[in-house]
Amino acid sequence: MKKRIYETMYEKLVKLGIINEDGGLKFDEYLKLKSKSFMDLNIDHLSHTDDDRSIVISLAHNFIQNGDVMADPDMEVKIIPSMKMVEALTFQQDSTGTYQQVYLEDGRFYPTLKKDLNNFLNSWLKNLIEQGFSNN
Repeated sequence: MKKRIYETMYEKLVKLGIINEDGGLKFDEYLKLKSKSFMDLNIDHLSHTDDDRSIVISLAHNFIQNGDVMADPDMEVKIIPSMKMVEALTFQQDSTGTYQQVYLEDGRFYPTLKKDLNNFLNSWLKNLIEQGFSNN
């Protein structure tokens, strides 16, 4: 059976050393991954459900412009350990003034945006691995 993009991204977070095989975070609140010649990757633990059924983290490259920290990009990502799945929730690119959110407060979502952001996240994670980012 072919893996869906959600399972593939989960495996990439494991490979990067951000989560364990069981979906637990390999850090408490904050993690910084480095690779030569590339901007650091900053990972923040944003929230989790009381039963750890889902965990939300942010992944971001940042730079300083006029004293302000700028996202280049910053994505919020949901990890669902029991299903070994990851999905993109938001995308922010400060230099272009872009902020996109997949889910509305009432649970509805934008199907095309969901697909686009998950495709971007999958490619970004692949690039991060190829660029040598790792916490292992």
